[in-house]
Amino acid sequence: MLLSKPTHTVHYYWRKFDNAFMRPMFGGRGFVPFFPGSPTEQSAHNWQKRSPKDVNVVVTGSTGYIGKFVVRELCRRGFNVVAIARERSGIRGRDDKARAAQQLAGATVCFGDVTDPDALSRALDALGFPVDAVVCCLASRGGGISDSWKVDYGASRNSLLAGRRLGASHFVLLSAICVQKPLLEFQRAKLKFEAELVEEAAADPGFTYSIVRPTAFFKSLGGQVETVKDGKPYVMFGDGRLCACKPISEADLAAFIADCVMDEDKACKFLPIGGPGKALTPLEQGELLFKLLGREPKFFKVPIEVMDFVIGVFDFLAKLFPSLEDTAEFGKIGRYYAAESMLVLDPETGEYSAEKTPSYGKETLEEFFAKVIREGMVGQELGEQTIF
Repeated sequence: MLLSKPTHTVHYYWRKFDNAFMRPMFGGRGFVPFFPGSPTEQSAHNWQKRSPKDVNVVVTGSTGYIGKFVVRELCRRGFNVVAIARERSGIRGRDDKARAAQQLAGATVCFGDVTDPDALSRALDALGFPVDAVVCCLASRGGGISDSWKVDYGASRNSLLAGRRLGASHFVLLSAICVQKPLLEFQRAKLKFEAELVEEAAADPGFTYSIVRPTAFFKSLGGQVETVKDGKPYVMFGDGRLCACKPISEADLAAFIADCVMDEDKACKFLPIGGPGKALTPLEQGELLFKLLGREPKFFKVPIEVMDFVIGVFDFLAKLFPSLEDTAEFGKIGRYYAAESMLVLDPETGEYSAEKTPSYGKETLEEFFAKVIREGMVGQELGEQTIF
């Protein structure tokens, strides 16, 4: 059972009244008073000093790759966690409600559609308690154009509005470091929502945010482990030195996101974050993999111009056949990750900087590769994110 303070309850029901009556009367603006000790006044200053067992946290995107680990970490720390899940989740909707509840053990699982603001509000209202913070781990699965705006922007915004209506005064957003150089639709969608979070905090001193921008995930770099183990070459673009990253494990990233819930030093900040160790190019990642396998390196180098040609063809065809727009976008996403580093982009030099990319956690890519060699990619399936 999630706990709540009496003043939270007062504020919760005022919000319901405000939403149903005051906002329609005053053109959507509404009126939220400062009750003594209410979340509007108190939560921005005091709730983060409470014990986690007295803090209610809603997690959207809870059944996603990172979301599951975030829910697990928040529960481990003792927070009262509400995990919002779809009725069919997982890769291509293979997991039902029972499987989702099993994966999110320790949390109160609330089934609802985050892309439908009314459905999301009804699902949360049915729980009957206020919210202190929202952690949003939503991301479009493939990066298609319409899906990006539906999820990376729309569903994330729905999460904010639903949380705010129930008294949430802090919002932790899982974004991506690649939004620094926005050439893709999902990056533009994420940036639009980031900007709205900043605007919300500027308009309301009682509201704060933490925008987490991680580098590459281990999973995204593990797709070739099993093929190389089977004797095939390691595929890379150009000479393998076009880009670099400081990959971070899902558990370490989840711990960092959980830190952001209570750490006031991380409030109202953009937080790029990578894993431990030096930045690695694809060439170095391949060499590391071959070393672990005890084999001589064998690479297959693909000219980056091949991708440019293919993207050009699909861009042309998409003008004639709009149904191919997403296919062209997927090609651009692959091209972006083949050439752009997942590191902090230094605004002074215009170059990516490994030194300015913070490190966090303990798990290394070498440890991850070794585990995948032993156990395979069980639980790390790439699904729609497969490139090779």
